[in-house]
Amino acid sequence: MKFVHIADMHFDTPFLALSSKGDFGKIRRLDQREIFKKIIEYIKENKIEYFFISGDFYEHEFIRKSTIEYINELFKTIPETLIFITPGNHDPYIKGSMYESYEWSENVKIFTSKIEKIETKEADIYGVGFNNFYAENLNVENIKIENKNKINILITHGSLNASNKLELQYNPISKNKLKELGFDYIALGHIHKPDYNTEPNQNIVYPGSTIAMGFDELGKHGFIVGSIENKKLEIAFIPVDNKEFKELELDITQVNDMEELTEKINNIYLEENCLYKIILIGKRKFEIEILNLYKIITQKNIIKIKDKTKPDYNLKELANNYTLKGIFIEEILEEMEKQNYSEEELNKVLEIGLSVLDK
Repeated sequence: MKFVHIADMHFDTPFLALSSKGDFGKIRRLDQREIFKKIIEYIKENKIEYFFISGDFYEHEFIRKSTIEYINELFKTIPETLIFITPGNHDPYIKGSMYESYEWSENVKIFTSKIEKIETKEADIYGVGFNNFYAENLNVENIKIENKNKINILITHGSLNASNKLELQYNPISKNKLKELGFDYIALGHIHKPDYNTEPNQNIVYPGSTIAMGFDELGKHGFIVGSIENKKLEIAFIPVDNKEFKELELDITQVNDMEELTEKINNIYLEENCLYKIILIGKRKFEIEILNLYKIITQKNIIKIKDKTKPDYNLKELANNYTLKGIFIEEILEEMEKQNYSEEELNKVLEIGLSVLDK
């Protein structure tokens, strides 16, 4: 059997971090459609028999009926492919949801919070999804495989080995207990970073978010394609998002003013299909006006600029001056030695204090 596995597409998410810069939010929503169409075309061309979608397929709060209609029409173009969807915490199966109210293509199976097994010629497909925005226990670890002679697949959305309070709200699952269940492949969703080759013979897989959602999701994004023959699993990751989020550091220690900084940013070589965050580092000789930079830089694929520079002060020299400024700096240096606050916090206090004392 051959399958494609995706998760965390988040159709119609507002892309708030990108929407603040021109039409990038709208562009990324169009990218979602185009990327999903590519996946459907791959399934069609390669005669893929199973399509697993492991939750957070869309954003419940923002999803439009027109988007669902677009998706469903694509599903209809692969009638020989069986499509299995497990709702997640962003797209739970609740009253009035698109999963509950929309009439999906005949080849689509949407799981609810009740564990179900769907029998096919090649495999038994087990699935369970969210029926709320939180799910502390979907009883995945208690599933009993009924026919171990067949290929057995589990599809769900959740957190492996969750330890913090937040992740414990999203179907926490023990990885060791999952392994003991005996599934041939476990198609997971929820974690946006791909996890498919971190150990030998790995069959518990996160494909990651299909399309990068922001600068906390650097690297390639795409889908998993796999096959199981005679209980032997083979999988591969196929990148499908042509736009990659990247971060670049720019040391401005030798830069003298905003005009020179603007020129330096405009002269950075950037790949056309990538979206960039520029991180300013080093010691600055002037006040950096981020909002003004956004307005005057000409590099259109710079989405975010982060200022991590420090003021160009000789603190020890200034601390030796018997002035109000010197006393203030001496206090800050003492706090730095005690390490009661982070360096970032103290630098911020220092910057604000010196700017006041300089007036």
